[in-house]
Amino acid sequence: MIRVVKEFMLKYGTGEVALTVEEDDILQVIESNLITFDKPEAEIVQEALAHPIGSARLSELVHPGERVCVVIPDITRTWQKTDLYLPFLVEELQRGGVKDEDILFICAVGTHRGQTPEEHRQLLGPELADRFQVVDHDSCDKDNLVYLGKTTFGTPVWINKKAMECDHIVLTGGIVYHFLAGWAGGKKYILPGISAYETVMTNHALSLNPVRGEGPHPDVRSGNADNNLIHLDMLEAASFVRPTFLFNVITAEGRIAGAVAGHYIAAHDHGRAMVDAIDGVSIKEKADLVIATAGGSPKDVNLYQSIKTLINAREATKVGGTMIILTESPEGLGGNAEVQDMLLNYDSVLAREDALRSNYSISKYVAYFFCESAAKFDLILVSTLDTDLLKKANIKVVKTLDEALALVYAKRGKGLKTHIMPQGANTLPKLGK
Repeated sequence: MIRVVKEFMLKYGTGEVALTVEEDDILQVIESNLITFDKPEAEIVQEALAHPIGSARLSELVHPGERVCVVIPDITRTWQKTDLYLPFLVEELQRGGVKDEDILFICAVGTHRGQTPEEHRQLLGPELADRFQVVDHDSCDKDNLVYLGKTTFGTPVWINKKAMECDHIVLTGGIVYHFLAGWAGGKKYILPGISAYETVMTNHALSLNPVRGEGPHPDVRSGNADNNLIHLDMLEAASFVRPTFLFNVITAEGRIAGAVAGHYIAAHDHGRAMVDAIDGVSIKEKADLVIATAGGSPKDVNLYQSIKTLINAREATKVGGTMIILTESPEGLGGNAEVQDMLLNYDSVLAREDALRSNYSISKYVAYFFCESAAKFDLILVSTLDTDLLKKANIKVVKTLDEALALVYAKRGKGLKTHIMPQGANTLPKLGK
């Protein structure tokens, strides 16, 4: 019997590596769904603003003399193309009679670092950068936070005071899958975007199962909103703020593929469906072996950035199966000291979970998720990381894809049902859909 072999080129750092798999072993190549770009990006933006969902046009909601706070993403999200769409948003505000001096741009950095003037300029684009300044939110600046109340989940809602002093808050950003909130965009530009550190960490701690030893909460995951505690808590936090309007983009292949505008809940709901249509990929069954690449640089610049790939690959892998993740990680583990401590300095997953529960942080959770995954699956990284670095985390590190496959076949034999994920950081496998 002749065995047909297929070859794939998978992105790795700034280059590619070859993967050779027998065709009969391949269950599915999990890639984004085909999309047709039939309109220029500017036209997509203008049409969304002209046809808001669940709301009047922004120009009808604002009035002369009113102050408007426009919440924008930080520099890590330049893929959202703020410099392209913000001029159209400002035009809409001007159509409603709002003057330049009454528009405040706040960068929703959440708990991230502040931005440089050049980064602010990049976010606004040349047309707006000479007219406006950007204020970075500071989650630890108690003097510039105002307490609004507590959600039913117990999260104290502290929000940027400058934003709350405005007559209107307009949310911008982009919608993609998010491993905690289900989807980014929308309410995330309130919490964590312009919330206090305490607010963010209390909310994100809902990612853990309430039962010690059970690990991550099963409902807190990418692509889930209905019973996702973090998503629901974020919505409650946003209800204290009551944003006037939302504008979010959906991107594919490096460009704006769609946009939604209007009520911050209704428009985001519509945008989530658009993301699903592009990056939600149906699979008939989970695989014994999943081979996934983050998609090359900068998505695999360090291990921390590869979390999205791991999360998506888990959705396609049988419990006890094997995941091979291609993440060059030339900058090492990434994250902060908490990430490294969680990965390197504990002897069990339960000890890591206890440390996370006692003092929760997002950085710790990301590192914990890697370790918890290695306890449920065989996790092999193809990486430039030191091969012995992650032994305590039970994560195998090898230098080549061929070496990884040799380990898998030696342990499990050949003929393994295999999924291949060339866009692992973006595509979310959905079983039986």
